[in-house]
Amino acid sequence: MPIRIALVHALTHSLAPINNALQVQWPDAVRMNLLDDSLSADLAASGGTLDAAMHQRFIDLGDYAVQTGADAILFTCSAFGSCIEAVAKKHSTMPVLKPNEAMIAEAVAIAQSSGKPIGLIASFAPTLVSMPPEFPAAHQPDCELIADAMTALNAGDTATHDALVVAAAKRLQARGVGIIALAQFSMARAAAAVTSTTGIAVLTTPDSAIRLLKQRLNF
Repeated sequence: MPIRIALVHALTHSLAPINNALQVQWPDAVRMNLLDDSLSADLAASGGTLDAAMHQRFIDLGDYAVQTGADAILFTCSAFGSCIEAVAKKHSTMPVLKPNEAMIAEAVAIAQSSGKPIGLIASFAPTLVSMPPEFPAAHQPDCELIADAMTALNAGDTATHDALVVAAAKRLQARGVGIIALAQFSMARAAAAVTSTTGIAVLTTPDSAIRLLKQRLNF
């Protein structure tokens, strides 16, 4: 039987990047998409607080994914770290990935070999609360928040979104970073533009996550 991967989304913009990447990199994998866009809205309204109720919502989503026969779960919103960790702890016999953990590991490896700092670009403010602590102390990222990029994407203005990502990347380049990590799945669409503009290596959450899933599932 083909591998079945549950993709759990808190933003509608996350669906296309990971589904497109899987179609290219792992077309034989069966994809199941679970979307609850109230997760991100409720988190923003709470000021980024991951309370007990939010943790339970993630446990429920993880349980449902397992009940449908998923072989792995990939969460695609980067602001819910401890909630995803709770799911991973409960379902420890299968891969349960944070959206960013594979990208962080790859970014740190590049930073260690190059000796240059990591640049991290986010378009969702709570991400910069939860994600930087997941980097080791010796490789804390230089961060750029471009909330206007998410606003543009919500309005369907992809050109402005991508231009804002590129502008943030150029600011990070000027500050000497050697690798740029794009925190949101929705930002993967701008990776090629960032690379062509800066010449710096760029990591995206979808591509890094797929590489790690294949490794964990022995593909």
